[in-house]
Amino acid sequence: MTAVAEKTTGEPPARKGRWIDHWEPEDPAFWERTGKRIAWKNLAFSVFAEHLGFNVWILNSMIVAFLGDVGFNFSIGQTFWLLILPNLVGSTLRIPYTFAIPRFGGRAWTTISASLLAIPCVMLIFAVSNAPTATSAGTPYWFFLLTAAALGFGGGNFSSSMTNISFFFPEGKKGLALGLNAAGGNIGVAVTQLLVPIVISLGTGINLAYAGIMWLPVIVISGLCSWFFMDSLTSAKPDGESYGVALRNNQTWVMAFLYIGTFGSFIGFSFAFPTLIKETFVDFKGFVALAFLGALIGSISRPFGGWLADKIGGAKITMWNFIAQAVFTVSVLVAVDIDSFALFFMSFIALFVLTGIGNGSTYRMIPMIFAAQTRAKVFKDGGDLELALKAAKRQAGAVLGIVGACGAFGGVLINLSFKFSLESTGTLTAGLAVIAAYFVACTAVTWWCYLRKSFAIQRAPSLAYADV
Repeated sequence: MTAVAEKTTGEPPARKGRWIDHWEPEDPAFWERTGKRIAWKNLAFSVFAEHLGFNVWILNSMIVAFLGDVGFNFSIGQTFWLLILPNLVGSTLRIPYTFAIPRFGGRAWTTISASLLAIPCVMLIFAVSNAPTATSAGTPYWFFLLTAAALGFGGGNFSSSMTNISFFFPEGKKGLALGLNAAGGNIGVAVTQLLVPIVISLGTGINLAYAGIMWLPVIVISGLCSWFFMDSLTSAKPDGESYGVALRNNQTWVMAFLYIGTFGSFIGFSFAFPTLIKETFVDFKGFVALAFLGALIGSISRPFGGWLADKIGGAKITMWNFIAQAVFTVSVLVAVDIDSFALFFMSFIALFVLTGIGNGSTYRMIPMIFAAQTRAKVFKDGGDLELALKAAKRQAGAVLGIVGACGAFGGVLINLSFKFSLESTGTLTAGLAVIAAYFVACTAVTWWCYLRKSFAIQRAPSLAYADV
């Protein structure tokens, strides 16, 4: 399709495989004529696939809470390893998943990554269908560990999806788009935690295999939708050079540190919350079925964080959000100390809200930081600002992958904190104290790097980081 064809049909030029070569979302005429429709279509199917990824990734959060009811008796340490491994594998896969976008294109890779989710679902069905009996030891623990690792496939989808979608939207609408994309994925945690207790209870007794079976037809539908309706952008290439620049940029690691405190907390708390209820408040273990409320509220609040960042500034929202996270973590600690389930549950709900807002605000800061750095460099040394900003977009795409991986790894740290705290002291006090201290450190880092006026003006004279 030629440039003339674009003017007559309203479609951007494309090549075989639904690749779009010409994409200018910053051009108002292009955006209104055709860009907006294509961008929102791809966002819709991206949300569907990413949502499914989270559905599968979080499965063990509910499975481990019911393993004892069907005859699998694992220790606290063994239980938490089944929660830690999906986090660990999911965070590790986020880097190669981001690199897959330029290699395969957003359309093809979304199809592939969605289809791969069938593997852990089948493994889970087998694992929980062989419970211990008087004559059989049942599925060995090592296979549960392998299944937990395979569930991590779902965690990799986030970075590739966010990187891909970031190229479809103009800067002024990117905060909302990324927030919706991430929230649509994050809410998959709540959907799984809501539906699994219901589905596994259908019929007689508890059938954990249903937790894997229920997602298989959805995986097929998601793969087909991605293949037939999504597009790939030639410009969506956070290439190796961009990654090299991003890895050498101190701001990449500052944002990774902060994202551990937001998304790492969200996914870490989501994995642990049902087990924490069951282990810490035995008399209230029936409330495990309500654990989905935390992830649901945290997911819904994520776009709000992106919107606030667009209106007020990501750094300001992020700093005050970390202060509130520290306060409510201490509130959870107090609840455990005085044995108040009501305070424990409500404090965790507040934490989920805050992690959602922080997820939106920190992710929105990334492209703004790189744009600010680029403008400052051109302001000082000269050069073509338009070309420099395009390079900054590619670097920001690479940073999204790095930061997303580090944030997911935060879920590992959260669950390790709870594991060692429960194993060594029998309570959550030590683990919660460490987490609260991390939030305080995140508050200080945010202020130091982005809100000190003298520092901001020195580093970016044409656009202070205080506006990030």
